[in-house]
Amino acid sequence: PVVVKQEKTDEERIAEIAERFDILDEMTQGSIDGVVRGMIVTGPPGIGKSYGVEQVIEKNSLFDKLADKPVRYGTEKGAASAIGLYQLLYRYADPGSVLVLDDCDSILWDEVSLNLLKAALDSSAKRMISWNTESSALRREGVPEKFEFCGSVIFITNLKFDNIKKGKLRDHLEAILSRCHYLDLTLDTMRDKMLRIKQIVGQGMLDPFGFGPTGQAEIVGFIEDHVDTLREVSLRMVTKLADLKKMSPDRLRVIAENTCIRRK
Repeated sequence: PVVVKQEKTDEERIAEIAERFDILDEMTQGSIDGVVRGMIVTGPPGIGKSYGVEQVIEKNSLFDKLADKPVRYGTEKGAASAIGLYQLLYRYADPGSVLVLDDCDSILWDEVSLNLLKAALDSSAKRMISWNTESSALRREGVPEKFEFCGSVIFITNLKFDNIKKGKLRDHLEAILSRCHYLDLTLDTMRDKMLRIKQIVGQGMLDPFGFGPTGQAEIVGFIEDHVDTLREVSLRMVTKLADLKKMSPDRLRVIAENTCIRRK
């Protein structure tokens, strides 16, 4: 007989998603504690990958700020040149330091950047990083041409490493994957994204806006009604709709239909 795989209930799926984000928090703390040297976090845009990491880092930064200690955690968003990456690694090279590379996928396509990243994530006892070309920029900033990296790196990306099957990039990714923990948040379907939105709104995401349950339900309802035509189904879209409702409480639908929906 053919075994029909029973689909998970919304509650079961929400619990699974929540567990993965709990693991993200644990692994981020592990990076801060120096146990996790490198971690790749992947998932679709706008579902809270960066937010989860930033929350854990912010909590740990609080004591440093109160004690007036140097900041041990840094985030680089968007493109980073090879020499820029080298300087960032030097800045966060101390034990207990964490460099978060958020949406910096260009690094993976650049041979020099990739080699720097591989050296930073290496499993050997001593991780030495060097810049072999003479650079006035490094000299000006007081960055040495060689240093030991003792920090951790968190790489946040929308790129699914498992889906890249062949070519030079695949070889590069394999080298990074072998040095890192890899956490796929698995929000791959529209249903998963919708469940994630309901989960986070239910946890108080919209409370600061003061809409109450009815107003919050209106925002979630709008996303459900237009799930196939919205420019993006994400937590960012929730915030956009909340801003529109705050601006014009009675005209949310009219304004959102003209600003948040893809035109055919």
